[in-house]
Amino acid sequence: MKIGYTILPPLLCLSIVLCTGDCGQAQQRQGQPLKLNEAVDLALGNYPSIRASLAQAAAAREGIGLARTSYLPRTDVLWQENRATRNNFFGLVLPQPVIPAVSGPVLADQSYQGTWGSAGGVLLSWEPFDFGLRRAQVQTARAQTEQANAKVEVTRLDVGTNASDAFLTLLATEQAVRAARANVDRMETVAKSVHVLVDNQLRPGADASRADAELAAARIQLVQAEQVSEVSRVALGEALGQAELNVVADAGPLLDLPPELSLPVVRFESHPQAREQAAAVEVVRAKEHALDRTYFPRFYFQTSVYGRGSGALTDGGFKGGLNGLFPSVGNWATGMSVSFPLLDIFSIRSRRRIEASNESAERARYDQTILTLRAQDARARTLVETALRIAENTPIELKAAREAEVRARARYEAQLGNIAEVADAERLLTQAEIDDSVARLGVWRARLAAARVRGDLKPFLQEVASAPVRKKE
Repeated sequence: MKIGYTILPPLLCLSIVLCTGDCGQAQQRQGQPLKLNEAVDLALGNYPSIRASLAQAAAAREGIGLARTSYLPRTDVLWQENRATRNNFFGLVLPQPVIPAVSGPVLADQSYQGTWGSAGGVLLSWEPFDFGLRRAQVQTARAQTEQANAKVEVTRLDVGTNASDAFLTLLATEQAVRAARANVDRMETVAKSVHVLVDNQLRPGADASRADAELAAARIQLVQAEQVSEVSRVALGEALGQAELNVVADAGPLLDLPPELSLPVVRFESHPQAREQAAAVEVVRAKEHALDRTYFPRFYFQTSVYGRGSGALTDGGFKGGLNGLFPSVGNWATGMSVSFPLLDIFSIRSRRRIEASNESAERARYDQTILTLRAQDARARTLVETALRIAENTPIELKAAREAEVRARARYEAQLGNIAEVADAERLLTQAEIDDSVARLGVWRARLAAARVRGDLKPFLQEVASAPVRKKE
């Protein structure tokens, strides 16, 4: 990874997922050095998408309890008061929601005089056996819970990876600022030396102008590097779930090569994304099993205790007054009812075919997830290999650039070289300093990508925490 004068503008486009955080904790972290492990813990504790996925997982767990309530008997309590005529007409009325049901014999005469009527009762209905339907519904709720739990792990993995990547990006931009500032210091020294030679008429005035232009360009590069660094700092705050946090990154061992360079073998089936998609397959399969249990008779054991009251007499008269306002005749009943959705077989078959297609789609998505993880693992291993090869060559580049810069300045002072050679040597040295510091960060970044493919950042974070820290020069 190179962060030089020519590639600084693209870094201005750096952005991480937007988020909000806890203001009190942000105030405690303001200005305090933050290690990578602490940054990841902060992101996992504050990022809104994690709270959202946890809430969804909790809702899915409650779905299991909801499905289990179907085993409980249903108990309905009814109380009714009415005032109506007692006329009745013998004959069939098909089930409908418009005409009120009237009980009692057909009377010889009609009257439009109203009288009180009342009813109250309790009905207990329980399904003693269901051919596995309720169990299948509970299994569906459990599969949905497993999917939601896997989604939580995927979200945590993504948030931790984004926070780690933003942390490494900030360190890289800070190294670019450090190299740019050193370049400004060197160019100021060069400019002063050139002006002395020009003032003593040992060099043409054009050299002084060129030295001033190179110094101004170095200062512009420093300002741009500082701008990119501050943008990266804000991006890290966003990735931590605290956009207002002014993060001070503690590099720790990240400016050195990792102590362990080999990568373990990946089990793609255990990756949170693979587990989430496998759970999605199980959800569809559970729905299919529940559908298979629906085309069976439904048996209901029912018991009712109820009472009726009416101001109408069986001979066609009226009691009048408050008679019928409260139930006066009690009854009880118990029995078993059986219902069978005979023609539902056609809709059930259609729904079964729909779920079968859904299962095929989810299995294809699972295969796609495994394929994507394999490709990501191959890319991560390539990134680690190339990052190590780059890190092996940047010290050679830096050493040669330092020697070239010293010799170019010596040649210029001895009037054997020109100012353009000095300027080129200074730019080469600045880029070499950036390349050397960023190369080791590139190795850590590649290992972060490999940890993301493994589906677990803990070994990577433990490696960072246990790595020895290089003493500052």
